[in-house]
Amino acid sequence: QVQLVESGGGLVQAGGSLSVSCTASGNIFSINPMGWYRQVPGKQRELVATIFSSGRINSADSVKGRFVISRDNANNTVALQMNNLKPEDTAVYYCNAAVALYNGGAFRNYWGQGTQVTVSS
Repeated sequence: QVQLVESGGGLVQAGGSLSVSCTASGNIFSINPMGWYRQVPGKQRELVATIFSSGRINSADSVKGRFVISRDNANNTVALQMNNLKPEDTAVYYCNAAVALYNGGAFRNYWGQGTQVTVSS
């Protein structure tokens, strides 16, 4: 019913920049919030940043001042610009969207397939 397709990521040296983006498609009435999580092997998936349709942002302290999240509500797209990357930012980045399929419907979590971000020292 709902698909999240991610793009971007890759390999960069420490101090560099990368961006990832995600587009949601399917039977969507509303998405709130939409954003990014990341996971390294052996650890729990953790919040990077999420953004509500109002523009309100939640983000991890570790990325504040370096990562910028943005959202295009009309196209159900969210992007993450990652600057001044550090080796500890290396992870698989997952797009997440809390989606209501109809007006008044419950919001349900959907995940993208993940995209690798690797930061070399």
